[in-house]
Amino acid sequence: MKLVIFGLLLLCSSRLCAQVPEKQKVLLIGKVVDTLQPQGFYNLMIVNRTSGRGVFGQPDGSFYVYVNENDSINLSTKGYPIYAFRVKADSNHQMRVTVILENKVQNTREVVVKPLKTLQQIKEERASLSQRETRQVTGIEVLRSPITALYQRFSQKEQNKAWIAKMEFKDNQARVLKELLRVYVAYDIVSLSEEEFEDFINFLNMDENFLKTASDIELVTFIKDKYEHYMRLKE
Repeated sequence: MKLVIFGLLLLCSSRLCAQVPEKQKVLLIGKVVDTLQPQGFYNLMIVNRTSGRGVFGQPDGSFYVYVNENDSINLSTKGYPIYAFRVKADSNHQMRVTVILENKVQNTREVVVKPLKTLQQIKEERASLSQRETRQVTGIEVLRSPITALYQRFSQKEQNKAWIAKMEFKDNQARVLKELLRVYVAYDIVSLSEEEFEDFINFLNMDENFLKTASDIELVTFIKDKYEHYMRLKE
């Protein structure tokens, strides 16, 4: 009899557990806007304080991100107070929010505005980085063409071609990193002037394969960490 009761309890318990729904993600859709002084570019970051993660918004102030019910969200827009709220989903597991920005910090300092590339554009440029090939005779080809191999080994012209290709590749790497640093400066991830970019890029000494294949979060974490060391060494 005891075994029968124990079996029934296990069965009821398993059914109850099966009825507990999995935690469903909430689609948070929103936008920030300054109605008094409309902006062409909003430096916006959506920070989930519950999970400790953050993502950038679109330049027009719009954003969408998946979160959990009751997550604590901060909308941080450069030049404006932080807007904080809790996630409350509707019946469609969505939450829509429009934030009217106020009390913009006035900044009268003259600045030069340069068009910023998106992280996706920079990511595509990173992935396409490659050194221009200058064909070298190697391996078994040396036995088949020893004269050509000797020419390439000692010819100043061939050595110059290889050196130029290497320098072009390094220049392209530096150009992509500068584009990335401009975005990071715009979002207050690092604080560097254009004149400091070259020195900081040399300090990074970034592996070319990492630059090509790293995710956005891996790249920003690496550069932020290096930046903190760089600034400490300059003190």
